[in-house]
Amino acid sequence: MPPPTIRIDRTPTSEQRETLRQPPTARPVMRQRWSDLLFLHWAVDPEVIRARLPAGLEVDTFDGRAWLGIVPFAMERVRPVGLPPLPWVSWFLELNVRTYVHDADGRPGVWFFSLDCNQPIAVEVARRFFQLPYHHARMHADRSDGELVYSSRRCTSAVTSRFRYRPATRGQPAREHTLEWFLVERYLLFTIDRAGRLRSGRVHHAPYHIAEAVCHEWSCAPAEENGFGRLAGPPASALVAEPVDVRIFPLSDD
Repeated sequence: MPPPTIRIDRTPTSEQRETLRQPPTARPVMRQRWSDLLFLHWAVDPEVIRARLPAGLEVDTFDGRAWLGIVPFAMERVRPVGLPPLPWVSWFLELNVRTYVHDADGRPGVWFFSLDCNQPIAVEVARRFFQLPYHHARMHADRSDGELVYSSRRCTSAVTSRFRYRPATRGQPAREHTLEWFLVERYLLFTIDRAGRLRSGRVHHAPYHIAEAVCHEWSCAPAEENGFGRLAGPPASALVAEPVDVRIFPLSDD
């Protein structure tokens, strides 16, 4: 009988989280701007998330709970470093379903279950060069009476997700060690490449300025499409973030 597997959970330290907030020394490969960000989060049993993670990643928890996020937003001025943004190509919408993890060294980051997008070129580039689970979708966003009305339907789905939201107040940086700080202060993503290897990628932007969201309409359908079933109740956390300019760095084996 083989010996039992011993799981060593190296919970991220404050120093590790702060290190990832600093700009990398490597040269970025892309620049973009993220705007109209809505962060909806539900608390879930860590075992539910753990069962969906690849080897090498552990659930990052807050108050003993894992967190599942649905995040619709707009991508703007997306382009490779050294090139200008292009009309009809560099502006599009994205919606991701995500959770929070750390690797064997304790580095905290994001694990994406899916990323829906209405720009076909962006979907193919992200799949090929960043090995991320992007899906083609039909999406629309418009403003009405001071609110953003956002809809998304994956091209393989018959369900349309709708979100209607606005910030309740002017945004402020998240206070350290709060739930909001844990959820939004993330500068590292993890993915699995075609060879089955765990890879990581850095992003850098100024800390988000966030505010509580007034969210009159929201949908759990993106999580259900990822096999999570119906989430219990309304989101435990609903935040809006002001726009940030972002630098994207290449994937690494480190």
